[in-house]
Amino acid sequence: MSFYLFLIAAAICFLSAGVHGIWGRGVYLGFISKTNLPIREKTISAVTWDIFTIMLLVSGGCLGFVAFNAQAIWMAYPIMLINLLGAGVFFAMIATGRKELIALPGAYLMSAIGVLTLLAV
Repeated sequence: MSFYLFLIAAAICFLSAGVHGIWGRGVYLGFISKTNLPIREKTISAVTWDIFTIMLLVSGGCLGFVAFNAQAIWMAYPIMLINLLGAGVFFAMIATGRKELIALPGAYLMSAIGVLTLLAV
């Protein structure tokens, strides 16, 4: 059962990375370019967007590796933790008034990856 849970979590990571890194990046950078932020802050914002996409790709690769190599189970713990904590940040921000985050998939996808990894471990 753990094998399939790890693979599902990895698939969510890879699909999320694709959507986040291609479609989401275009939408996000379009919004950022229309702001009056200085160019340095716009660049930092773009870098953080891309770093999260990389995090999703690395997480998916690690979870896939763990699915096929049970002795590497230790690799799943940081991925589980970062996703559960990241989801917690999303939900905390929603609870403190940023209701627009409810419509975005980040909290739900990070929760799914974290919980699936927890169940698989």
